[in-house]
Amino acid sequence: MSSNVKNAIFWVALVCVVVLFWAVFRQAKGPREQAVSFTEFMDMVEKDRVKSVTITGNEVHGVFKDENSALRTLIPANFPDIYRTLRDRRVNVEIKDVNSAPWVSIIINAVPFVLLLAFWIFMMRQMQSGGNKALSFGKSRARLHSSQQKKVTFKDVAGVEEAKEELQEIIDFLREPQKFQKLGGRIPKGVLLIGGPGTGKTLLARAIAGEANVPFFSISGSDFVEMFVGVGASRVRDLFEQGKKNAPCIVFIDEIDAVGRHRGAGLGGGHDEREQTLNQLLVEMDGFESNEGVILVAATNRPDVLDPALLRPGRFDRRVVVDRPDVKGREAILRVHTKKVPLSDDVELNIIARGTPGFAGADLANLVNEAALIAARQNRKVVTMYDFEHAKDKVMMGVERRSKLISDEEKKHTAYHEAGHAVVAAMTPLADSVHKVTIIPRGMALGLTQFLPENDRVDFSKDQAQAAIAVSMGGRVADEVFLGIKTAGASSDIEKATELARRMVCDWGMSDLGPVSFGKREEQIFLGREIAQHRDFSEATAIRIDEQIRAFVDEGYGRAKRIIEDNRAAVEKITEALLEREILDGNEVKLLLAGQSLPPYRATNNQSRPSSGDDGKASPAINPGMQPGPQPA
Repeated sequence: MSSNVKNAIFWVALVCVVVLFWAVFRQAKGPREQAVSFTEFMDMVEKDRVKSVTITGNEVHGVFKDENSALRTLIPANFPDIYRTLRDRRVNVEIKDVNSAPWVSIIINAVPFVLLLAFWIFMMRQMQSGGNKALSFGKSRARLHSSQQKKVTFKDVAGVEEAKEELQEIIDFLREPQKFQKLGGRIPKGVLLIGGPGTGKTLLARAIAGEANVPFFSISGSDFVEMFVGVGASRVRDLFEQGKKNAPCIVFIDEIDAVGRHRGAGLGGGHDEREQTLNQLLVEMDGFESNEGVILVAATNRPDVLDPALLRPGRFDRRVVVDRPDVKGREAILRVHTKKVPLSDDVELNIIARGTPGFAGADLANLVNEAALIAARQNRKVVTMYDFEHAKDKVMMGVERRSKLISDEEKKHTAYHEAGHAVVAAMTPLADSVHKVTIIPRGMALGLTQFLPENDRVDFSKDQAQAAIAVSMGGRVADEVFLGIKTAGASSDIEKATELARRMVCDWGMSDLGPVSFGKREEQIFLGREIAQHRDFSEATAIRIDEQIRAFVDEGYGRAKRIIEDNRAAVEKITEALLEREILDGNEVKLLLAGQSLPPYRATNNQSRPSSGDDGKASPAINPGMQPGPQPA
C-alpha cells in the first residue's frame, strides 16, 4: 500500500472522528430540550419547576430545577407579565441580543462542512504534488543516485583493469568534453557491458556513478514492460526526458536483454509489447531527435540474443567485455573483499587466488564471507588459512554430510573408486594433478576427488581431453579390478566422459572425421535457451560420429585400466589411507605413490582437515574438475 493511500485513509478517518465528536459534543453540551406551549411554560413557572431561562427575542430556553431536561417556547410580543412572574418565582433570567444569535448558529453548524472542504483541498494538493500517481504507471521508475549516498569508486573494483580503462574514458569526457571536442571526437552514445554472471558488471556501473560528478539514473530492463499496453514505450520516453533535463548524465539499464531481444523471434511470433518498448529505445538512442549528453550504459550476460539494431554503431558504440579474472585479478579482488576482514598472519591471498581458477568476483566474495562465518562459529577473532580452505571445499564440493550413515562396505567401494581417479590422474601426462581426495559425503556425492590445473586454462588440447576421459574412467575401472562389480556411482563419470568425447568429435574437430562441426544448435531467441539440435548430417555420418565417440571413450577406459593394473599397490595404499583418514591432500597422495609413509594423523572435530599442500590450488572451471564418487542411484 502506497504512502498516499495511507495518508488518505488517515485523513478520512480523522474527519469522520471530528464530525462525530462535534455532534456528540453539541448534544452533550446541555440537557435535552422539549418544546412546550406558552401556557404550559407559565404553568411550570407558577409551580416553581423552572430554574433559569434565556430569552432571545421572542424565543425562550429554560432549564428545570429537578429534572435533567430543558424546554423551549415562544412568548407573545410585548407581554410584560412574564418578567414579573419570573421575578416573583425567583427564576434566573438571561436576555441575549437577537442580532448575534443567527451568526453564531450558522458558524456552529458550518464547522463540519468547513472540515470536509479543507480535507478535499488537501487531497487534491496531494494528488498534484505526487505527480498524479494514481495514473503514473507510464512514468519511468529510474532511480536517481544522489551525491549523498555511499559511493562505490574504481578503487572498489578489481580484476577488470581493461574494462575500467574503457569506462574511465567516458568519465573523462563528461568531466572535460572540450578536450575531446577540439579534435572532432564525440562521446559514445552507448556502452554495453558484456560478461558472465557475477563478473562485476553492475558493480562497474555503480563505480561509474561514484566517479562521475553527473546525475546517474539506474533501472532494470524488467521495469519497462508490465500488464498495461504501451507502458514500456512510455517509460522509455519518460526516462530519456528526465535524462535531457539533467544532461549531461548517465542512464544505466541492468539486464537489458529483458527488452532488447531479437524482434520477431520466439514461439508464435514476437511479443508486441516488448517490441514496441525496444523500438522506442532504438529511436531514443539514435533517432530523428538527438539526445546529446545522455549516455546509456547497459549490462547483459546474453549478448547473443540482442537485436542487431541495438548493437550497431551510433547506439551501443562501445562493447566492454567483463571477463572472469585471472590469478592476479583474483588476488586483487580478494584484497578488496578482505579489507574489513581481520586476517591471521598465515593467510596468503596469492595461494587462495591460485586455488580458485574460474571463480568470478561474486564467487570470491562468497568465499571470503563463508570463511568469516566459519571463523565466527569457531569463536576466533581472526580468519585463518584453514577457514579459507574449509570455505573453499564447502563452496566447490558442497557441505560435508557426516551425519549420513554409510556401511563399511560402501565406504570401501567409495575409497577404491576415488583411489582409482587419483592414481590415473597422477600417472597420466597432461592430466590435472590431484588436490584433495575425500570419502566424506558432500552434496549429492558419496566421495570426491578434486583436481587442479598448473595454470589458468585458456585452451583445451586433444591430449588434455583424452587424459580427462581416462581420469573419468579411473573410478569405474577400480571398481571392476578390485571389487569385481559395476555400480551406478560411476554414472556422473561416464556422462562427463561421453560429453567430452562428443564435443571432441562434433565441436572441436579432433576426430578422424576432420575439422567439421556437426549438429547445428537451434535456439529460440525469446526463450533464451537451447531447445533443439538440428541434425545437418546423414545417417551414415551419424553412425561414424557414434563410432568416433565410442572410440575416444574406449581408449580412455583402456588407458585407465592399464594404469590401475600396473599400480595396484598404490591404489591399495591410497584406499587404506582414505579408510583411515577420510581425507587426503595432494602431497599425501604423492607420498603414497612414492612408497613413503604418511605423517601422524591428527583428527579434527567434525571438520575436514586443512590442506598441507603448499599450493592451495583447486579444480578448474572446465571439466573434469571434480570427480564425484559413487552417488545414490
